[in-house]
Amino acid sequence: MSRTHLERVRALLGITRLALQQIENDLNADDVDARELAAILRELQEDTNMPGGLLPMLLQLIGAAARRAEQLEPDRDGDASCPLHEAATLLTDDAGQRLTWAVRALHPQGDPV
Repeated sequence: MSRTHLERVRALLGITRLALQQIENDLNADDVDARELAAILRELQEDTNMPGGLLPMLLQLIGAAARRAEQLEPDRDGDASCPLHEAATLLTDDAGQRLTWAVRALHPQGDPV
């Protein structure tokens, strides 16, 4: 049986929700200190299995949606694709830089835990 695109996205979101819950549990644990929190944030930012970490992967996903929206827009006016491109830019320009600042503030020296 072949799954539809939407079914695959829903399945992935279910897995992501479980992972998010585990990360939230870790972040709320009493034994997480500044160094460990910095390591967790670095892992989200620079995951060793995925080039560039979480934010660049989200950028790639939103960028793909924006490119597809450009093809589907009836008048090619950018009503759908422009906000998607802007969201992707904010992820890397603003959110990515702020995450880097937070990690450096928590643990400015040394390797991740």
